[in-house]
Amino acid sequence: MKNKIYKVTMIIMLLIVVLTCNTKVYADDELSVNAKAALIVETNTGKIIYEKDIYEQNYPASVTKILTAILTIENCELDDVATVSQTAISHIPTGYVIAPLFVGEQITIKDLLYALMLKSANDAAYVLAEHVGGSVDGFSEMMNKKAEELGCKNTHFVNPNGIHNQNHYTTAYDMYLISDYAIKNETLKKIVSTYEYTLSPTNKHPLKDRVMKNTNNFVNPKNAYYNKIINGIKTGTTKQAGNCLITDSSENGLEFITVVLGAQTANSKFSETKKMISFAYDNYALTKIHDKGDIIQNIEVKKATKKTKDLNLVISDDITAMANKKIKVDEIEPEIVLIDDIKAPIEQGQELGIIKYNVDGIEYKAKLLAETEVELKTYYVEILIGAGIFIIVLGLLLIVRKKKKKHINNIKIY
Repeated sequence: MKNKIYKVTMIIMLLIVVLTCNTKVYADDELSVNAKAALIVETNTGKIIYEKDIYEQNYPASVTKILTAILTIENCELDDVATVSQTAISHIPTGYVIAPLFVGEQITIKDLLYALMLKSANDAAYVLAEHVGGSVDGFSEMMNKKAEELGCKNTHFVNPNGIHNQNHYTTAYDMYLISDYAIKNETLKKIVSTYEYTLSPTNKHPLKDRVMKNTNNFVNPKNAYYNKIINGIKTGTTKQAGNCLITDSSENGLEFITVVLGAQTANSKFSETKKMISFAYDNYALTKIHDKGDIIQNIEVKKATKKTKDLNLVISDDITAMANKKIKVDEIEPEIVLIDDIKAPIEQGQELGIIKYNVDGIEYKAKLLAETEVELKTYYVEILIGAGIFIIVLGLLLIVRKKKKKHINNIKIY
């Protein structure tokens, strides 16, 4: 009986050990996202702080329009006028959002961009594509060329709006590259951070009643998801793509782009993005390592005067690192590399080396400069002057000797 109790006890203990070992314990700062693909990048450093299947191909839905918008801005003036064609509005499947626009309508590029990026109007996308690229196919070629220039490796677009097509795909990482490039444009940044915009009256629609409201809840002051640090940029939804959202946020010197592709519900693209943004700012911060002008090292300069031989090396610029708050940045030892054979004379501000810090996988560096002028020791100056005089005298003697020899050779003996 005792043996049976002992065996049962041992089995129970073994099961506890196994279950404990196989149970994942999540740290306070760990993040889990349910979307098909997700990404957080700090844009100033390019550091990825969270990723999930970021190189897997996914359908982008209307986040496609980010590239459409930036290409339009780069190739048009905002007050340019486009004319709505029949083809621009006749190929939009039922259920897709429209402004609406009307055949023959003359409308500014500015109004089309607001319709495109706020309401996500698919007819506006086609009008812009025809205006900029001559046709949808021509504009798609421009899109793919631009994506390639930005470093996208797994992206192919066949339309300007993300209406579903099996040959229209991208990745979370590629959409980050496109969004990071686009959001640096102040015109686009202003558009995507706007909540509401009313289209101007036109020849085909004289009323001022077409109000474009941003589908991004983060820029809606009346929405529970509103967040003043978020600058946009675009939502997207189709049955095949799921729910997509890309945001740009900036606070305390940090700027993060988040990408969510294939979230399960319309609400989850916002809730998961909110969680990602909170994770980024809760766990990462900027830490000042050095101020410009800080003394980094003191060296003794060869061939210098006694008064100036002790030289401080100062840093050329501020060094500020972006890192996980758990990292003790002030305890990281720098790498200092000085130029070979430092000797007098040295000018104030002359570059004499570099200082490098590797913080959380990112290298930060600055120049090391001479804080003061370093004079050449008089003894060496006298030697140099003496050597110079000797060379000059020697040269003159050689010239005189050569002339004297030439004169002797020219004497005729009778």
